[in-house]
Amino acid sequence: MASSLRISRFISRSVFSSSLFSRGLSRVCKYSSDASSIEEPIKPTFEVDHTQLLIDGKFVDSASGKTFPTLDPRNGQVIAHVAEGQHEDVDRAVAAARKAFDHGPWPKMTAYERQRILLRAADLLEKHNNELATLETWDNGKPYEQAAEIEVPMLTRLIRYYAGWADKIHGLTVPADGPHQVHTLHEPIGVAGQIIPWNFPLLMFGWKVGPALACGNTIVLKTSEQTPLSALYAAKLFHEAGLPPGVLNIVSGFGPTAGAALASHMDVDKIAFTGSTVTGKIILELAAKSNLKAATLELGGKSPFIICEDADVDQAVELAHFALFFNQGQCCCAGSRTFVHERVYDEFVEKAKARALKRVVGDPFKTGVEQGPQIDSKQFEKILKYINSGVENGATLEAGGEKIGNKGFYIQPTVFSNVQDEMLIAKDEIFGPVQTILKFKDIDEVIQRANNSRFGLAAGVFTKNIDTANTLTRALRVGSVWVNCYDVFDATIPFGGYKMSGQGREKGEYSLKNYLQVKAVVTPLKNPAWL
Repeated sequence: MASSLRISRFISRSVFSSSLFSRGLSRVCKYSSDASSIEEPIKPTFEVDHTQLLIDGKFVDSASGKTFPTLDPRNGQVIAHVAEGQHEDVDRAVAAARKAFDHGPWPKMTAYERQRILLRAADLLEKHNNELATLETWDNGKPYEQAAEIEVPMLTRLIRYYAGWADKIHGLTVPADGPHQVHTLHEPIGVAGQIIPWNFPLLMFGWKVGPALACGNTIVLKTSEQTPLSALYAAKLFHEAGLPPGVLNIVSGFGPTAGAALASHMDVDKIAFTGSTVTGKIILELAAKSNLKAATLELGGKSPFIICEDADVDQAVELAHFALFFNQGQCCCAGSRTFVHERVYDEFVEKAKARALKRVVGDPFKTGVEQGPQIDSKQFEKILKYINSGVENGATLEAGGEKIGNKGFYIQPTVFSNVQDEMLIAKDEIFGPVQTILKFKDIDEVIQRANNSRFGLAAGVFTKNIDTANTLTRALRVGSVWVNCYDVFDATIPFGGYKMSGQGREKGEYSLKNYLQVKAVVTPLKNPAWL
């Protein structure tokens, strides 16, 4: 609940009010293509100390000695050189995790002891909130206020939530048709391989690590090559809290090498991946071709945000703006197909355009900035190509469409109207600050069009009519529906997708099933007094 309230306060301050971005406008800009509009970035005073692999409780170099640069998306400059884990390093990490699971104290501890370690880890995460937020912003480009006030506190809350689950995981006693005593055991699955993305490194670290550790598993986690720093620092804090060696291993590296080695490893019992649908298919194939390990996949999306004819247009504009532009649009559940009823369409488009023009873009370490740079040059160029595609296919470019400045990967907040379902900008996951606004006539039509996607991750509904809300929430083929809100996340709320948006659920009680095996134990009863 605390995390949801924190997000609500942030939204109300940064989305439904202009007070946040009215501060510091001498240092940042309402978007502009002027090269001087983005000043020289602030250099954090925080020292990057942890760039090696974390294997068996120790920071070590990669076996090859290779490193790779992690870059500051504000200017493309190197922040640090990080150890590049490859197949041999994954083998070392898996061996450490297997030893810790088979012979170490972690799965043999009482659940209460595991809980206490996780709670101590959460306390340390809270204590080092600002350091973690600094690494997250520096490596990723997201606003520091977002990282410090929302994401790191949510990570802390997640770990406390799963610490609470540690001593509440148990099996059942079940009846049988005959003289037998039957009970089930919920056992840890073993060594869990985990691969996290670059858009929310710390949150995805928590989504993966929290339930796996609460269930008594050991872990080999691969960070994204774009954002390896914050997970290494967080994992160090877990060890300071008393996590035994080998329980949590961190390998930094690239997907085709370290990621593929982890997904195909014969001694990994489970793989969890968050990322693109294309890569998710590869992970699933590798898991199946190796030891048929269980797989949890949280993949891409093209989520509809449906604004009905009875909506308060001003509020709808602000919420739709947040649903799309949050985190530079680099969010798998972004409300990237904005369906607006024809009766309010023209008013909505004009106000959405005005809101985008007011969006504050700049150095994410500066107070009041709403949008920082995109993650890297590859994503930057991909977004610009989609924008060009929208123009070429006949959509109306209402705002934005250009890069900002000559340094870093900044893109103007972009709005398209008159978007048609068959256009690429309406079908593909752009993963950037590009709002596409589509017109609809009635509920039956928008249900059909919203569901006509290979994705099914999330949706938003904006209406004053409870019957309309109920109709849409049951008809939409997605894993999450937000009604008159968006991006409300809580440790207790499950998250995952339908169709090609993945399989399995993360967060909440549902995620525990990803990291447990169920064993049935049957013994005969001799002359039972009752059955």
